[in-house]
Amino acid sequence: MSGENILQVTDVSKTFGGVQALLNVSFSVQQGEVFGIIGPNGSGKTTLINCITGFIKMDSGKVLYKSKDISNRAPNQIANLGLTRTFQIMRPYYSLPAYKNLIIPLFSPRARKKGGWRGGGKLGDRGTVAIDILEEIGFERDSFVPYKLASSLPTGYLKRLELARCLALGPDLILCDEVFSGLSMSEIASMVPLIEKLQMDGITLVMIEHRLRELFRVASRVMVLNFGEKLTEGVPEEVMADERVKEAYLGSEKLLDYTFEA
Repeated sequence: MSGENILQVTDVSKTFGGVQALLNVSFSVQQGEVFGIIGPNGSGKTTLINCITGFIKMDSGKVLYKSKDISNRAPNQIANLGLTRTFQIMRPYYSLPAYKNLIIPLFSPRARKKGGWRGGGKLGDRGTVAIDILEEIGFERDSFVPYKLASSLPTGYLKRLELARCLALGPDLILCDEVFSGLSMSEIASMVPLIEKLQMDGITLVMIEHRLRELFRVASRVMVLNFGEKLTEGVPEEVMADERVKEAYLGSEKLLDYTFEA
C-alpha cells in the first residue's frame, strides 16, 4: 500500500421513501489495499456501492476518487476514470459469447487510453485481448468456454466474467459486490489467489462479502455497517472482537466461535 487514499467517502446519506438506507457513512481506502465492507442483510452495503459508482444519487455527502470529486456523477463517467464495480446479481450480456462481453468495454475511452487492446482498432484485435483477459481470470484459453453464450455459463464463470469486464477498462479500483457468493468451496479456493494477484498487479479492491473467512484472508481492514450506519472499522481481528459486531452482525454464538486461520 502506498499510504495515499485512492477513495475518500464522507458523510454519505441516502433515504428511500422515508426509510434511511445510509446515514453519514464515512471511510477511506488506501491505494493498493483490499478493504472489506461487511454487515447484516439490509445494512446498506450495496446501496453504498451504488452511491459511490453513480447508480443511485446520494442525498448528501461527498465521494473523492484520486482527490477528484465524483459525487453523483454518471456511472460511465466514473468508470472511465478507472473506478469499476461488479454486481451481486451478475449482469452480463446473456445473448453474447463470454469473450464478446469484453468487446464493449474495450471500445471505451478508458480502454483506448490505457492501451488495453492492440493496434488498429480492429474487432479481431479486441477479441484477442478479450480472450487474454478471460484467460488471466481463469477461463481455459484452449477450451470452448470463452466462446459459449454467457447465458450457458455456471455461476463460477459468471463471477469471473464480472471481474473480466472490469479489467477490460484497465481499472485502478474495483468495487466487488459479493464475488464469493454462490461459489463452491473449490471455486472459492481458486478465486482467492485471483484477488491476491489483482492486488499484486496494483489494483485496489473494496469487497462487500458475507464469506468472512475468505474475505479476511485478503482484506487488511474491514468496515461494519448496521442499519445504514457505520458501526466500526479496523483490522479483522479487532472488528470481530467487538461486542457490538457480535450482537449486530451474525449473533453472539456464531462470532464467539469464529477463529482466524493463517
